[in-house]
Amino acid sequence: MTLNSCGGKLPGGDARENPPDPKKRVQKNLEEGKGFRLNNAIKKSVGRGGNFEFASSNELWRASLDTLDFMPLALANYSGGVIVTDWYSDSEVNNESVKISVRFLSNEVRADALVVKVFYKNCSVQQTCKITDRSSVLSEELTKKILNKAALYEKENKSKKKK
Repeated sequence: MTLNSCGGKLPGGDARENPPDPKKRVQKNLEEGKGFRLNNAIKKSVGRGGNFEFASSNELWRASLDTLDFMPLALANYSGGVIVTDWYSDSEVNNESVKISVRFLSNEVRADALVVKVFYKNCSVQQTCKITDRSSVLSEELTKKILNKAALYEKENKSKKKK
């Protein structure tokens, strides 16, 4: 019995092309730009792999996740600056669902640092659905709530740094 695949090559690296010593493999990967060093990320120094910051240190990101924590998330991409929830329906209204997207334009806690959009989906009995963008009152309320939480997180961080 023979096994055949489209590419004819198994996934992963060729052991003959990589050094057996793990430290040397790590060094090779870093030289090729396939990784980053944690100490560079913490120091916020720009290295070969770029400048990496942790999402937990961003007050807007944390506040957005805390505000939307009751909804299932479809996408949360910190490096892409976007959070998208899955369709969510309250048990009281079976034919209506809501989906929220938050796009980050800046890391600063400001009113123009994020865009919140709210989409509603209404489905009839025949499963024909109509999706509408109703990003007015609810998106303004969510933006205010996120900004208020982010301001509190920012204030806490500043007071911790002073100590």
